[in-house]
Amino acid sequence: MLLLRLAEGIPSVVEGATRALGSGATAAALPYAVDILSGLLLIAGFWTPIGGVLQAVVEFSSALSGPGYDHIVRALIGLSMAMLGPGAWSIDARLFGRKRIDVTVLKD
Repeated sequence: MLLLRLAEGIPSVVEGATRALGSGATAAALPYAVDILSGLLLIAGFWTPIGGVLQAVVEFSSALSGPGYDHIVRALIGLSMAMLGPGAWSIDARLFGRKRIDVTVLKD
């Protein structure tokens, strides 16, 4: 999960910062600020479900405004991280404990 969070968070922060600096206006930079915030939350593993949903919203809105499947893929990765959780190496795991699901097979 750490590698997945890094692979999604780092490009999000870089792309959001690049576009926010180029936009100039404050209202136009708001989606990019949300992109930066969601990337930082995902990198740290802090409030991972919230960061994943924010990432999905920003990427789906980017997919609606322009062509390209990369935004849809990044939005789906954000949604999957929101559902899977942060993993063992995260701030969420340190603060709230690691959640595990044990699957047992019953034999007749």
